Amino acid sequence: MLTKILIANRGEIACRIIRTAKRLGIRTVAVYSTADAMAQHVLQADEAYPIGGDAPSESYLRGDVILDVALRSGAQAIHPGYGFLSENADFAEAVQQAGLTFIGPRAESMRKMGSKAGAKDLMQAAGVPVVPGYTGANQDPEFLQTQADAIGYPLMIKAAHGGGGKGMRIVRAAAEFAAALESCRREALNAFGRDRVLLERFIESPRHIEMQIFGDTHGNVVHLFERECSAQRRYQKVLEESPSPFLTPALRQAMGEAAVMAGQAIDYVNAGTVEFIVGTDGGFYFMEINTRLQVEHPVTEMVLGQDLVEWQLRVAAGEPLPPIPAKQTGHAIEVRLYAEDPSANFLPSSGTLNVLRLPSPSRHVRIDSGVVQGDRVTIYYDPMIAKLIVWDTDRPAALQRLREALAQCEIVGPKSNIEFLERLVGHPSVVNATIDTSYLDRHLTEVLPAAASAPTAVRTAAALWSAFATNTAAASANSPWDAGDGWRTAAPSVRIGLFQDPHDTAPMTLQVTGTRTAAAVALDGRSVAVSNVRVDADSISWVEDDRRHQYRILASSPQLVLHDGETRFALQPLSRWQSDTDAAGSAGDRITAPMPGRVVVCSVHEGDTVLAGTEVMVIEAMKMELSLKAPRDGVIASIHAQAGQFVEADTVLISLQTGDAA
Repeated sequence: MLTKILIANRGEIACRIIRTAKRLGIRTVAVYSTADAMAQHVLQADEAYPIGGDAPSESYLRGDVILDVALRSGAQAIHPGYGFLSENADFAEAVQQAGLTFIGPRAESMRKMGSKAGAKDLMQAAGVPVVPGYTGANQDPEFLQTQADAIGYPLMIKAAHGGGGKGMRIVRAAAEFAAALESCRREALNAFGRDRVLLERFIESPRHIEMQIFGDTHGNVVHLFERECSAQRRYQKVLEESPSPFLTPALRQAMGEAAVMAGQAIDYVNAGTVEFIVGTDGGFYFMEINTRLQVEHPVTEMVLGQDLVEWQLRVAAGEPLPPIPAKQTGHAIEVRLYAEDPSANFLPSSGTLNVLRLPSPSRHVRIDSGVVQGDRVTIYYDPMIAKLIVWDTDRPAALQRLREALAQCEIVGPKSNIEFLERLVGHPSVVNATIDTSYLDRHLTEVLPAAASAPTAVRTAAALWSAFATNTAAASANSPWDAGDGWRTAAPSVRIGLFQDPHDTAPMTLQVTGTRTAAAVALDGRSVAVSNVRVDADSISWVEDDRRHQYRILASSPQLVLHDGETRFALQPLSRWQSDTDAAGSAGDRITAPMPGRVVVCSVHEGDTVLAGTEVMVIEAMKMELSLKAPRDGVIASIHAQAGQFVEADTVLISLQTGDAA
């Protein structure tokens, strides 16, 4: 067994590898960028070394620097995790040439999978089912049109090199082919430096099912069953589960055998994933092999009771594969908590995790994360906060576990996708297991959190929380002056709460008269009679019209979050002395940074007159350029940031003169 390894990665996967290594008594070496000097993987490793600047190109993609650290630290092997250098054949080869072990497949296996066209030809020769198409070298547009007509429509044009959903076009008729080909080539050239494409039949309403494979240095290749990843948005996985609710035992066996054939065709060693696209008729076709450990590997671990990172380490040490589990047990589902804003087209978010509350790990719930409360999600790396994985005896029970676990999650700081995930796991397409890979792109509005004002019951809960929760501690004091219970002579006690609903422009004033035993809540122009109010640290309940209402409370500054078991509602408590103007803000007079980034260009000057929608500034964040536009007609009063300057989220960049434009 290995005694010391270097982890050429960061965040959640680095912490995941460290956890297994510690259990096996293997010392770990971490590497870190300037931005990650106090990151969790650095704090958890036995040793840690700096390797460069914030950007991946300045640190985690510098294979020569990482290899030098490995040699200086005395590490015997390098685990690449996923992303960064994990599928870089040149790096894997350099590790081997330096006399170290690369914890992953051989470089030659990676190279065989580096080209989609070459991989498809190789798999077809090995007897693995592939989608009908054309992968040849002749890239003449007229010849490609002929091939497309022969394959038939609908058809997919795909960049032969690259991934991440770039360089892909669906063509449904011959007349559309030429324009789609030109567009696809242009995008592929910009993204990957090469514009070669391949053509393949487009499978309508497909499922995405992948088989976990493992190989050792003794010639063994096996599969560890499947994961279904059909819930996707723009080709990015959103929810993964095992076993697949779509597969029959016969189809599972056939796909497993095909996956093993694929691994044997490239002499595969260590962990890998063979990805298939599956039609509604059960026909399955090879897509690609991911030559690394997958982000969603925990669902396989949960249904097999195995540690795949341990398997990786043992195989890298030359050991044969352990006994293979005969079947999956129970059902596991994974979702990824991201710092992103679903309401703004899933724009990545960043900032300090002022509050990060996740469910307690148990036999049914697993948390894989690389951050804790107080850490910062930066603009330089993938904004994943944690992976939430649940297990139970069957799929309905696992889905309920997932709903309960998500309801316990709370993130304050950067925006997150928690509400989106809560709606997704309750959506009929997920509950009934009918979702296909393009469903979310076709029906995304069905899953996005509703932009609606808080219902009456939520406002009642907020009023009662404001009246009775905020003075619980004071009420137990000996002095009546500390009670804060609204008591007055010759009149019932009255408490007033002021809140801002993010979906309303004006603050709402909520008034509670009476006590916990019997009270009246004034809201929406009427009075609601409530009784038997109970307020605990994490819940509030009351009786109204002979029915008890109950909400979970996630009361973390600066918001009050109320959860009814299916939906969460966020309200902003306000000071009673805060003016309506202050509460509503004056966003119409300010252009702010939607996220941390660098100002690329400022298109206006002080005193300029602008119209609503005019581009006034461009900032670069998360490798994207964001165009900032004037919210209304007006005159530029002041400019607070210049080109090249780095700005934090919500920083005021440009102010307009109050009042109408000149």
